[in-house]
Amino acid sequence: QVQLVESGGGLVQAGDSLRLSCAASGSTFSMYTMGWFRQAPGKEREFVGGISWNGDSTYYGDSVKGRFTISRDNAKKTVSLQMNSLKPEDTAVYYCAARARFFGGLDSENYGYWGQGTQVTVSS
Repeated sequence: QVQLVESGGGLVQAGDSLRLSCAASGSTFSMYTMGWFRQAPGKEREFVGGISWNGDSTYYGDSVKGRFTISRDNAKKTVSLQMNSLKPEDTAVYYCAARARFFGGLDSENYGYWGQGTQVTVSS
């Protein structure tokens, strides 16, 4: 099992940047594909993107492509979400999640481990 704790959320203005971090503990971090999700009030959870176990591959949802970057450091057991050119519609609770790497791919399914979430609010 892996435990996940996000940090770095906050209140920013449109156009600003923010970096979220997710610290993992427990099982070997490199056993997991990592993903970021977000959920805004009254909306369904959205898959922001994912990163392969070794960091060689990433996937981003259309709404964040070109603005957000996911990276990981397996030695430090962390995954990060760098968010640039933030928009008010990026306001949401952001969650990091992990799934066993044997699932393959970088889709939004089969994430079995979740952090508690961190709030990101972007003012206009």
